[in-house]
Amino acid sequence: MNGALLEQDLAATLDIEAIDAELARRRWHQDAAGWIQEKLGEFLWSKQIEIANAISKHRRVAVQSCHGPGKSFLAARIAAWWLETVATVGEAFVVTSAPTAPQVRAILWREMNRAHGKGNLRGRCNQTEWWMDYTTPTGEKKEELVAFGRKPDEMSPASFQGIHARRVLVIFDEGGGIPAPLYESADSLISNDDSKMFVIGNPDDPTSHFAKICKPGSGWHVIKISAFDTPNLTGEAVPDSVRRLLVGRVWVDEKKKAWGETNPLWTSKILGEFPEVSEDGLIPVSWVRAAQQRSLEKGLPVELGVDVGGGGDASVRGCRWGPVFRIVGKDHQPNTMAQLGFVQQNMKEHGATVAKVDRIGIGKGMVDRAEELEKLGTLPRGKIQGINVGEAAINKEQFANLKAELSWGVRERFQNGEIDLDPNDDDLAAQCCAIKYYSTSSGKIAIESKDDYCARMKTHSPDDWDALVLAYAPPKKMSIGIPVGIKKDYSWIAQP
Repeated sequence: MNGALLEQDLAATLDIEAIDAELARRRWHQDAAGWIQEKLGEFLWSKQIEIANAISKHRRVAVQSCHGPGKSFLAARIAAWWLETVATVGEAFVVTSAPTAPQVRAILWREMNRAHGKGNLRGRCNQTEWWMDYTTPTGEKKEELVAFGRKPDEMSPASFQGIHARRVLVIFDEGGGIPAPLYESADSLISNDDSKMFVIGNPDDPTSHFAKICKPGSGWHVIKISAFDTPNLTGEAVPDSVRRLLVGRVWVDEKKKAWGETNPLWTSKILGEFPEVSEDGLIPVSWVRAAQQRSLEKGLPVELGVDVGGGGDASVRGCRWGPVFRIVGKDHQPNTMAQLGFVQQNMKEHGATVAKVDRIGIGKGMVDRAEELEKLGTLPRGKIQGINVGEAAINKEQFANLKAELSWGVRERFQNGEIDLDPNDDDLAAQCCAIKYYSTSSGKIAIESKDDYCARMKTHSPDDWDALVLAYAPPKKMSIGIPVGIKKDYSWIAQP
């Protein structure tokens, strides 16, 4: 039906508002950017317009982007556009997923609810579902599910079988964390010509299925966004309200200093590129990403790892609750006596039984003072333990020193899925990704020195990583009558 006939038919109803609404719907049907700007009254910057236009033209669109360009904001608006520009309830359906339930609810669906309210759109939204009202041929009022969001382990081929709509849009947020089988299952939903798939994410895992679809020749229309493409770094004119929500130059400069420009997280979160797989990297990016997305129960033991900084480096205190690790304190206080107080405060706050301190360099002063307090009876014996990571390993045949042995033990935790990191702690993640190992001339595993790390990365010492390694180091076994620190055999305990 052409526009003139449609207008004539609607005019017969004398419902001018219905005429205007239907004509607008038809006009916006292939113009996502126009609908977002006119219907919702929201501003889109140049890359967002490019993405919205690509969705209108292509069946499969993937966006590999830096941190903070407004990609989830846009994905939510595209989902709303998809549902609102069809005439009949049930003609369109949206399926969304993200690696974890909080990412589903707190990111994409939070934005979908905002769009729903701002545009006074049809139906109702909750944290993971969108329902619309319709009237049956018999005049009965009913409600139909038109969109839902689920995390991957809630999605299965069976869950897709009941979805029947002429226009289905599948949206994967943080596509690097979505397993390949779910991509394959979702592909079955867009088997008809009018359906589409839209994947957005940070390109942090070069081994993921997301990386595969972003390669040339994959059949996907791929758009890349670097932080240096965004308005705060290009000078593109945008409203201040938009500018404040996008990645900024200050943050980019901070990460350049903290991570270094050769760090895998700089490559992915700033440049919007997939990092190369490093053969000599101790912890692959994919393992770090998985640890940040993992949700394990806190357990025992509860222990602190402490790296005392000097020369401008931070002093960092990390706590482990069994498999769960978090940074609990970080500062640049150079006074080792003050650091001892901070450690005791953190131990009391988190219920830690022992704090293991790197006693090489600045940390030696803290450990020496702790031993003095033990002799005076004002500090319980064995609560503060010094560890010299430069001493000999227990397994002298395999490791060059204790540092390599302890670091390899942490590596195995990542490999076996036995560690849970803060999903928002990208500084720790960046250091985990950057540590390198090598084989000595005698075939032993060694970890690069702090000086080599700093020179290679052009940044400061990996203090957060050191605190992590120390937190998982086995504490020394205390025996009555044996001075603190005299026993160097760590093999007595198998860490849980």
